[in-house]
Amino acid sequence: MLTIATWNINSIRMRLPLLLSWLKETAPDIVLLQETKTSDDQFPREAIEDLQYNIAISGQKSYNGVAILSKFPLEDVTLGIPGFADDQARYLEAVTNGMRVASVYVPNGSAVGTDKYQYKLTFLKHLYAHTQTLLTYDEAFVLGGDFNIAPTDQDVYDPEEWHEKILCSTPEREGLRSLVYLGLTDALRALHPHQKELYTWWDYRRGDWQNNFGLRIDHLLLSPQAADHLTEAFVDKNVRAIEKSSDHAPVVCGINCFM
Repeated sequence: MLTIATWNINSIRMRLPLLLSWLKETAPDIVLLQETKTSDDQFPREAIEDLQYNIAISGQKSYNGVAILSKFPLEDVTLGIPGFADDQARYLEAVTNGMRVASVYVPNGSAVGTDKYQYKLTFLKHLYAHTQTLLTYDEAFVLGGDFNIAPTDQDVYDPEEWHEKILCSTPEREGLRSLVYLGLTDALRALHPHQKELYTWWDYRRGDWQNNFGLRIDHLLLSPQAADHLTEAFVDKNVRAIEKSSDHAPVVCGINCFM
């Protein structure tokens, strides 16, 4: 079985001991990272390569940054969404072990109606167009990352409090839904359609983790060729419980060999 994880690490250099410990303990085959928050020359490549991972990175100093770690060779690496002139390191794609994978960090959007919000919606439109192209390749494909969108009220601890606010506004949700409607499968919801409190992010403030005030904003979206072999999907909440962890927990899925 092939295991694929996505994790907003929230600064790879700050969380490196945690990441290395998690990789040693869980040994996922492919890891999609977001918010690495470091330039490419400062990425802790050697420590991760020592654990037998190949690495592709697209970083920038202090902000954003995405990476792909794989136990298999990485080929056909693409930095950024093709056709979208964006100077922020938010999208990285590669082929590994016969599967195409992409790590995406969708903009937060700050607040509904702001310029950053409009940038988020524009980003989603370009992501949609590129995904539409990728699905014509007729290959197994996994699009994973921090989408900064809770798909439905089921994915929010307090839907009334978050009604039409950032991460939960209708245009954002429609943008994510349009991706799924292209033919992608939301791995977590496919296997846990009715599970409550299936959260992936808890704000550092207000004791949100301790009170389980969470949102599900990190997703693994699978093409039909990958979804047909999906066997498991879960949130690794144990990592979030560790002191000084990221405010996100990894999302992991298992796919039976399809080669």
